[in-house]
Amino acid sequence: MKDYTLTYWPLPFRGQFVRAVLAFGGASWDETSPDEVARMRAAPIADQPVPHMGPPLLHDHEADLWLAQLPAVLGYLGTRFELMPHDPARVALTYKAIGDANDVLDNITRMGGAQMWTRGEWETFMQDRLPRWLQIFEELGTRHGLTAGQGHLLGTGAPGLADLVTATLWGTMTEKLPALRLLLEVEAPTVAGLCERINAHPALVAMRADTDARFGDIYCGGHIEASIREMLA
Repeated sequence: MKDYTLTYWPLPFRGQFVRAVLAFGGASWDETSPDEVARMRAAPIADQPVPHMGPPLLHDHEADLWLAQLPAVLGYLGTRFELMPHDPARVALTYKAIGDANDVLDNITRMGGAQMWTRGEWETFMQDRLPRWLQIFEELGTRHGLTAGQGHLLGTGAPGLADLVTATLWGTMTEKLPALRLLLEVEAPTVAGLCERINAHPALVAMRADTDARFGDIYCGGHIEASIREMLA
């Protein structure tokens, strides 16, 4: 039996963060089918393994523990795999990076496709909000000694959860939406370098090869991805 089960759609979106941490931590996992993801999401709350509105979910088989909500899942795995910093301040900043990443995903998908992009709103996003998010990650890193060629987001001696979250966020986005790569390099050059170094880890290379083979070039899926790609065309 695998160590974990990940319940998430066949997409490299929020679930990709969980896959990255599991892969980096050397864990094994399987993934539920889309039909099972939908069934669990729609089940009466009393029948769900953990009360939740939507995936990702994680089942730790050894502990028989179910978790929902991306920050909770990542925080749990970060602790299990000793990827959390040792001081409370950097632990808090790790959760800040996770929260910021979640917000970026909500921003680019307009809260999961609650609205589609219009040309004017997209141009405002590209000129203001998305560059500002990049600058936030860049400033967090440079304040802790991150450079384009070395270092980690929070100044830790080894890659931590915050680095994996950052590399998964911006690395996946600019790989699947390559028109955004230049913006990353201009607004956050040290973060761009961090993404390259972290994502070159063999376990992460293998994980991405697997998800690329399974999911292709898809990013977030649905009508909202079509809307994003229309804006980038």
